[in-house]
This record gives sequence, structure tokens and C-alpha cells, in this order.
Amino acid sequence: MKSPTAVLPPFILLDQLLQNWLLEDIGRGDRTTQSLLSDSEIEGKGVWIAKAPGVIAGLPIAARVFQLLNPKVSFLSLAVEGEYCQKGKTVAQMQGSLDTLLMGERVALNLTMRLSGIATLTRQYVEKIADLPTKFVDTRKTTPGLRILEKYATQLGGAINHRMGLDDAVMIKDNHIAAVGGIGNAITKVRSHIPYTLTIEVETENLEQVKEALQHNADIIMLDNMPLDMMREAVQMIRLTNSHVKIEASGNVTLETIRGVAETGVDYISSSAPVTQSKWLDLSMRIGNGL
Repeated sequence: MKSPTAVLPPFILLDQLLQNWLLEDIGRGDRTTQSLLSDSEIEGKGVWIAKAPGVIAGLPIAARVFQLLNPKVSFLSLAVEGEYCQKGKTVAQMQGSLDTLLMGERVALNLTMRLSGIATLTRQYVEKIADLPTKFVDTRKTTPGLRILEKYATQLGGAINHRMGLDDAVMIKDNHIAAVGGIGNAITKVRSHIPYTLTIEVETENLEQVKEALQHNADIIMLDNMPLDMMREAVQMIRLTNSHVKIEASGNVTLETIRGVAETGVDYISSSAPVTQSKWLDLSMRIGNGL
């Protein structure tokens, strides 16, 4: 189920984020660890154990957290990124100075639990439509500062990324349409300002808007919060008019409704649910001196 396009973001992008999160947690120093372990050369081992079943995401990022604190730390992933693990599985083990393992524990675990929760819920959505040609897509509803990682997690769950930011593609939404007086005006104006390589997607709420988007050669038409009967009619209209136009459905998509939406024949279904509604996957770190 893991998307073949799931690629770990390069550390040249991630390191500053990770360093800032470590600084946020450590502050002027780990009062507890530095008081108890004044000798930073005391070695120890640790393991991470899954306390609930789910898709694992973020282990290479966790390894980087420890290595930023001390490059001598060894971090071994015992689960493959995107792998579904059962409760009780040991997903990682690490060895190095105990002060490093303890200082990096919370940031590393928080990131992995958050990303694994997103990947787990994404997988549930993807599996609902796995036998259909429709693809599941994420959105820009992400946590500020975490977007690049949260979208990595949805990929590990089997989803396809929508645009990463506002500069990736054009999406003309309801407020844009209202601001310029219609879909036709919006498409005409935006096309005169953007590079030819960018696609134009238009959000539509009814069949008249779908017709207008088709008349002005939108590349992608989003069917937003449409009843299924209207959505089927819109899909048929688009296919008969221009088979090259991609169709996306969005709005109030749940695990219970996603299959019905996919069966209308849309190419993509987008939802923020894996990011906004997922629970963290519970992982526990057990650590010891010379284990």
C-alpha cells in the first residue's frame, strides 16, 4: 500500500526544523539528565516498542534527532517505513551515551508517533478504495512547521500528495470566484499571469460551475461537497466534453462515504482527515545502562 513516490525529505531541509524542536525541548539544558549523568560517556541501549497496531512512519527522522545531538549514537530501524506493525513489536533499537538517548527521546518519539498516526489513518482510507482506480489525496490542512513531514506520512500510508504550497499549482476556490465575478473571469485572468507549466484547478459546487470550468479549459475540476447523484452527472459531463480533464472530489469525506464517492468515477478524492483527525500511534521507549 505504500506509495512508490514516498521519499524522505532531504536533511538539508529538515535539520533546521529538528534543531529548533530540540532547542524548544532542551532549553538551557536537561536539568534531570545532566544532574544524574554528569559523565556523558556512560553508554546505554534503548528500544522502541509499539503499544498499538499501526503503520510506522518517521524512524529515519528519529535517528537524525539523536545524531544531531551526538553523531556517535547508533539507531537501527527494525521496521520498514510504511510497514504495518502489530502491538508489541520492537520497531527500533539504539545505542550510545545515555544522556543523548534521554535528551532526544521526547522529540524523536513525538515526531514518530505523530507521523505514524497519520500514516495509519491514511492507510485505512486508501484500503477502502484499493480495488478502484480512484486515488486518495491529502490537502494543505497541515500543522504549521510540520507540513513536509505530515505529507511524507500520508505518502507512506498510500496517499498521493496534493500541492505542497500555494506556489505548486493554481487552485481557484469559491472565495476567488466570488472576488472576481465568476469562474471564467478567474481562469482567464490567472492564465495570463502564471508559467505555462502550472496546472489550473477549479473548485465547483454545482453543474453550472462545472460547465463554466469546462468552457474555459480548466485542467482539473474539483467537485466540492456535491451529492452523489450530482457528482455522477458532473463526472459524465466532464468525460463527454473533455476526457483529458482530471476530476477531484472533496468535502466531508469519511471512511464510511469514501467508497461511494470513488464509485462515481472521479480520478481523485482529497481529504484532510488523516492529518486533522488521526490519533498518535503509541510508542514506548525502554532504556537501560549496558543492557
